[in-house]
Amino acid sequence: MLQLLANAFYCGSPGQSWAGLWSHPDSKATEYNTPSFWTELAQTCERGLLDGIFLADGLGVSDVYEGKPDAMLRAGSFVPLLDPMLLLPPMAHATRNLSFGVTGNTSYETPYLLARRLSTLDHLTQGRVAWNVVSGVLEATARGVGVQNQVAHDERYAVADEFVELMYKLWEGSWEDGAAVRDKASRTFVDPARVHAIHHTGKYFRCDAVHMSEPSIQRTPLMFSAGASAAGLDFVGKHAECAFIAYGSQDFARKQVRQIRDKAVAYGRAPDDVKVFVPATIIVAPTDAQARELQREYENHTDGPGNLATRSQLIGIDLAKYSLDDPVPSVQKTNASQAAAAALTTGAQKPLSIRDLMGFGEGRDLFLIGSPSTVADKLVAWAEDTGVDGLNLIRTVEPKGLQAFCDLLVPELQNRGAFKAEYAPGSLREKLFPGTGGRVKSTHPAARYRRGSAR
Repeated sequence: MLQLLANAFYCGSPGQSWAGLWSHPDSKATEYNTPSFWTELAQTCERGLLDGIFLADGLGVSDVYEGKPDAMLRAGSFVPLLDPMLLLPPMAHATRNLSFGVTGNTSYETPYLLARRLSTLDHLTQGRVAWNVVSGVLEATARGVGVQNQVAHDERYAVADEFVELMYKLWEGSWEDGAAVRDKASRTFVDPARVHAIHHTGKYFRCDAVHMSEPSIQRTPLMFSAGASAAGLDFVGKHAECAFIAYGSQDFARKQVRQIRDKAVAYGRAPDDVKVFVPATIIVAPTDAQARELQREYENHTDGPGNLATRSQLIGIDLAKYSLDDPVPSVQKTNASQAAAAALTTGAQKPLSIRDLMGFGEGRDLFLIGSPSTVADKLVAWAEDTGVDGLNLIRTVEPKGLQAFCDLLVPELQNRGAFKAEYAPGSLREKLFPGTGGRVKSTHPAARYRRGSAR
């Protein structure tokens, strides 16, 4: 029987996918830079038995729209933006079962240092961490960090592939189990014979060092990724344990799920070795009429130019150059997100205009509005048809929107057997893949680098 997974999808900013909603009277998003804002969200998620909070990130202030960052700044959309990895510890301390996905960029991070940070987070959360592997899309990022030219889209995935291979070597092969003996009698904390330097010389990275962290519960954090291009799908099928897809339409979602599972099989994995998540905007209220009234309220507080600037950032095209009634332009191959571009054009559920992208409404993500029974009917039928495993809940007016999901929709789904009644024990990986013991499956590429495994 279908049992949906669900993550709350946030970033460390006042605004996100729906620009301007921070201005709603019920929103606390102006407090985004306070610990209490994040711990309250985390505790609400755990009360509603959500699987995790997923923290998106962007390394730069987008200036694609109108050639300047003004619309993003005015809307508070993805700017100002806090470091997601530093948001995680207070939320983890305030919860026991909720897990956390954090974004790390393979185009601008260094494997050796990122491996330590993620191991540290996995230690401090007792195995509740996932790494969302992204490879960077913003020209503003390249300028900010001093990179003269962005690596081309497909080559970024080649860089990412070697990056994660080196991470696997550090996490899985540097320290043997039990190397940290903590023997006070012999005054030996670590047995040197059970710790090994990693020697890696590749096209993009070199490393000759011992991993700085002893093994955490999961060793390799749960692996998240997204990709709709040929290179992106190949990366997801090989490495991801959880995959994000762009919504577009029901047919488009079904196609993406099938492609991901086929790619996993091509790499010697099982089809269900990858859990697939779709972005979903859900507005639920006690009655359909009340939910529609909330939609009207949110529409009145959304920021049209901010929404266009956000979409321009995602697809790499300045939408300010088009008239409002023009169709969303077909996107040729760019350094931007191919998944987002396809969802707005060839994969959209209906032809979209620039005006459609300005407002708050159907046409982009899975968009469900109504009473608990109305939303549950549509959601369960949709998930069963597409084969999607879970939702990434798009932020609306928080914490009110999240509270409504947890207090109204979760009980309705539980009554149908479509949502868990309690958390499973163990690490994040054990919760999602029972029986793994917290470590990557033997068919995952990281398992090749376990000490004693055949290389």
